[in-house]
Amino acid sequence: MRRFITTALLVLSSGAAVHAQTVTQDFGAVDRGRYVSILADCGGCHTAPGGKPFAGGLSLETPFGRLVTPNITPDRDTGIGNWTDAEFISAVRKGRGRHGTRLYPAMPYPTYSKMSDQDVTALRAYFKTIEPVRNEVFSNQLPFPFNIRASMVVWNWINFKPEPFRPDTSKSADWNRGAYIVQGPGHCGTCHTPKNLLGGDKTENALNGAALQGWFAPNITPAHRDGIGRWSKEELVRYLKTGTNDWTLASGPMSEAVTHSTSQMTDDDLNAIATYLKDSGLETTDAQVTPPDQNVMKVGGAIYKDNCAACHRDNGQGETALFPRLAGSALVQQNDPTTLMRIVLQGSRAVATDLAPTGPAMPPFDWRLNDAQVAALLTYVRNTWDNHAAAVDSGTVQKERQWLAKSP
Repeated sequence: MRRFITTALLVLSSGAAVHAQTVTQDFGAVDRGRYVSILADCGGCHTAPGGKPFAGGLSLETPFGRLVTPNITPDRDTGIGNWTDAEFISAVRKGRGRHGTRLYPAMPYPTYSKMSDQDVTALRAYFKTIEPVRNEVFSNQLPFPFNIRASMVVWNWINFKPEPFRPDTSKSADWNRGAYIVQGPGHCGTCHTPKNLLGGDKTENALNGAALQGWFAPNITPAHRDGIGRWSKEELVRYLKTGTNDWTLASGPMSEAVTHSTSQMTDDDLNAIATYLKDSGLETTDAQVTPPDQNVMKVGGAIYKDNCAACHRDNGQGETALFPRLAGSALVQQNDPTTLMRIVLQGSRAVATDLAPTGPAMPPFDWRLNDAQVAALLTYVRNTWDNHAAAVDSGTVQKERQWLAKSP
């Protein structure tokens, strides 16, 4: 259809022909920008539950307080309709918005700085075409002194080293495409890389896993025990495309990433991401693990038998696409058990996608199990069926229970 319209217009005057070519090029930029917005998961952060696309209003809990994502539709009063192209590009790549306002790194400009010129300008072209929505958002809800944006001068000086993506000429085109997506628009390290005291990435431990809004984004290095080392490339692609594979189900913040981003990526890009992650060359920092107390293991085993085995089975194998596998699970063996504690206490619902529409749920057990019982159960699960991870203590469970009671 696009070719037909272009051909028809070209039979007009030479001036009209030039205009036709410009329109075609602009359409291509918009279409590319739409796809870049999927790679960058813009909708995941800038769309509130039940809200209009990209109109903002999603609450983000950070270690420093609460931020609310802004409206990035082209509404001239409450969105970015009055922004210049230069201001938009500066916000994406440098963390400097309208009139030079400093942004917080919840907007992942440290990774977006690696995006190509073509992708950033295409993204701008796309956001000019979406529906403008009037929705005023007060984004900065951080307490003093973190609400002072000028502090980002120091943060950027310490933590932000902008540089373009540099391909590795010793690797394949697929590997480099995957590296570009993971390190750039996909901003995987924003969630999966541990942070320093100021909230900057510990790049020496890239993708080793990190705490995030009451969850733990797991290790996604090729580590065998707690990373994706046991996953095949095909299993990794299936997880990103459908939210499920033979090992696990996507839930929590990852379910949002699957819904808004990875499930809508092309098969070529998913294969490229898997190619890179399986061969990223990143190393994991494995914690020293003390063998668990055998009395605790016996108690945990009894609790598992009574509460978990019906779904996850006595051998911890679960049921593919319904009840996650626990035996050999990287998620189960993470150095930080936050996600496990949260799921046991509060329950969880897995993502539902077009290719895996069930979206199984696990009920909460906070009403049924006390802190010591949850700790014993998780210690058992993390150290059975050849699993190997640190024991969980009741005090840690108590803190997680209290945090969940206070969180919205």
